Formats: sequence, structure tokens, C-alpha cells
Amino acid sequence: MKKIVSIVAGIGICLSAPVSAEAFDIYQALRGGVEALQAVTLSDDQIKGYVSQYVTGLDKESKIAPADNKYTVRLNRITAGLRDVNGVPLNFKVYLTDDVNAFACADGSVRVYSGLMDLMNDDEVLGVIGHEVGHVAHEDTKKAFKHALLTSAARNALGSAGGVVGTLTNSQLGSIGESLLNTRYSRKQETNADNYGYDFLKKSGKNPWAMAMAFRKMMALEQQGSTLGGGLKQLFSDHPATQDRIKNMEKKARKDKIAPPAGYTPLTK
Repeated sequence: MKKIVSIVAGIGICLSAPVSAEAFDIYQALRGGVEALQAVTLSDDQIKGYVSQYVTGLDKESKIAPADNKYTVRLNRITAGLRDVNGVPLNFKVYLTDDVNAFACADGSVRVYSGLMDLMNDDEVLGVIGHEVGHVAHEDTKKAFKHALLTSAARNALGSAGGVVGTLTNSQLGSIGESLLNTRYSRKQETNADNYGYDFLKKSGKNPWAMAMAFRKMMALEQQGSTLGGGLKQLFSDHPATQDRIKNMEKKARKDKIAPPAGYTPLTK
């Protein structure tokens, strides 16, 4: 039975574990005047540098599909021509695991789990990637990671770095991870990312109904009682209802007068 770690919620902030019940909207924290955010200023390059360290750590802890692996070959085909977002170069890797997950980070790192690729067809995978890239394009990932940096044990190292990207210890990287677990995107951010994924598919010459189809598969897994863990709250409870997200994608496709793929029965008429 597959475990849905997270697909379209929180993944864009480099999240690879379930979210705790105490998680909060990053904008609430930013508006709330978090002391660390007021005390330390980080440039975009610094944030990307720290993100790269964090992703490097995740890569070391994960089983990455080699270049000749069928999943890597397929992902390279799916993402052919997708080189950057707002000038940020993108790099793609597949994590070999049955978990259903994907994420993108502010440094352009995009990681797709093989469990997600087993569940979805090429267009659906591309739609999920488009959603995650949307979080990067909207700078959701940068703001979320900055918040995690400045509310974790790593903030002490940042304050003494003097504008230079210092090397974080394993303990500090772990602290950042814990802070990320308590951070999730707002409903508005998720809806905007859904819309970005829809438009992303259209621009790629793909049928944007694939966004609704991906959500339908996720909802079916949840209804079948798949082992969701904390990802259940993150994906289905704390963000726009899955059916509402599906209906939003279907509404946009109908407005664009795009017919659904053969065999797909829309939720809306």
C-alpha cells in the first residue's frame, strides 16, 4: 500500500516528511513579526546557498535513480526543454521509493518520487511538476525556507556568517528540517500553484485536464484508505478540499473549451 507523503502541499519547501498538527501558514508567521526575521537579512543568493546544502543532505539520505534507470530516462523525457523558472536553473532527480511525493526548492532542485511516477501518466507528472515550479516562481519556496532558517537553530550560524554562506552542521540542517515540518503553504498559495500547473501544461502543449486527473487519483487513494500518515492532514485537510481543486481545474478547462481525455468522467457538468 502506497504512502502519500505529500504531493501538492508543502513539497515545494523541500519537505520530505509529514507535517505536524501544530503547523502554521508561513504568511501568518511573517506578518506576525518573527524576531529572527527582523534581526537577520538574507540575500536571494544566500538563501539559495543554504537551500542547496539542505537538498544535498536530502539527496545523500535518499536512493537516487541513476542516469540509465527507467525512471530517470522517463523524467528526462517528460521535462525536456524545462530549463529554468524566472532565471533559476532547474535540476531534476528521481528518488526511488514507493512514497507518492514530489517537491521543488528555491535553488531550482526538483525531486520526483518513483511512487508518484508509478501512479501517474506523463502529463499528470508534468502537471505536478508545474505546480511545484509554480511555488518557486511565486517565491513561496524562498519565503518558506527563509522562515525555516531564521526560526531554527541555524539562525545563530546565520547571524555570525557576516553575509557569507556558512557551512551548516548536520544538527543545524536537522533543525531546519524540523522548522519546515511546522510550515505549510496557505490555501491561496496552493490554489495559485494549481493554476500555474494548469497554465504550465497548456504552454507545454499538453491537455490541462491532467491536473484534475492527478487530483482524482490522489483522492481515490485517500478514499481507499491508503497509509497517508501526517500527509493526510497536509494534503486533504489543511488545504482547499480535493474536490474543490478538481472542480477548479475542470472549470478552467471548460472555460478554455478544452475537451477532457477519452474515458475521463468530470465531477462537474
